[in-house]
Amino acid sequence: MTTGKWTALSLAVGLMLALPSWGADEPERPWARGVPKDRQARAIALFREGNTALKESLFPKAAAQYRDALQVWDHPAVHYNLALALVNLDQPLEVHEHLTAALKFGPAPLDDDKFQQAQRYLALIERQLTKVKISCNFAGASVRLDGRPLFTAPGQWEGQVRAGPHTMTASLEGFLSDERSMVLAGGDSQKFELRVYKSEELTEYRRAFSPVIPWTALGVGVAAVGAGVALHLSAANQFAAYDTDVTACATGKSNFGCFPNSDVQGRRASAESMQTGGIALYAVGGAAVVASAVLFYVGRPIAYQRTVNVDVPRVTVLPLISPSVTGAVAALEF
Repeated sequence: MTTGKWTALSLAVGLMLALPSWGADEPERPWARGVPKDRQARAIALFREGNTALKESLFPKAAAQYRDALQVWDHPAVHYNLALALVNLDQPLEVHEHLTAALKFGPAPLDDDKFQQAQRYLALIERQLTKVKISCNFAGASVRLDGRPLFTAPGQWEGQVRAGPHTMTASLEGFLSDERSMVLAGGDSQKFELRVYKSEELTEYRRAFSPVIPWTALGVGVAAVGAGVALHLSAANQFAAYDTDVTACATGKSNFGCFPNSDVQGRRASAESMQTGGIALYAVGGAAVVASAVLFYVGRPIAYQRTVNVDVPRVTVLPLISPSVTGAVAALEF
């Protein structure tokens, strides 16, 4: 950041020396057309009082005197000096307004030096402002900027705002508002179209996870139970075969008892293993089915209200202009 003295005092004195050129009501001086001599004299007196206050750094008083002078005579020189006073009061929007009015008729009502100086100041001030156009076509909606009413839709508003954070809203009873917060960069131009919403328009559904997961768990559970049933049936068949073999053995050798051979004993062991495996698969399958039911519930679509907003730049660089300092300020938003 660089610093340098801004000579508002010398500028005010320069304008006072230019006073004699204000007066004549001539075709080439349109800013004086239709202003009687007595009003001109009253405006000049107020202007001089403003200059005195400006030299003494009484900026609010100077601004008040210049505004009174403009009520009497809308003169570019008054706009120019009022802009100087407002710079010291940190009023960039009004500074822009009055510098624009000061340049309206070219250099004639000021002089070349002050005209060029006003152009330079205007270029600096415009880097502190953002041109904004806000529109809304939803009939009856109330549109606000930073809490200040702009218009009732349908309609639009176009103007300048200070660079930095701003909030704009469109609201209507019975509808969800469109509220947007953003940081506007200096020297930029932005357009925004606002509207209001019915509740269902902003209702969306979200799952905690993919529905494939509970369906997969259910499939595993059903498959495990099916495999358990198959093993259980096979075990039943093996037990039936074992019983048949034991009966046949006992019938054929009733005098000496029955001693099943290894094949018969193996059939029994296989049946018992299959039965145990079937029970285990029932347990696994049942647990998977229960888990899938829980997952279906937890992962069900849940409604939520979508918000309406715009992305904001994280870093904003603003030029800084004041009577004692010129430079720039960087703002970082987290």
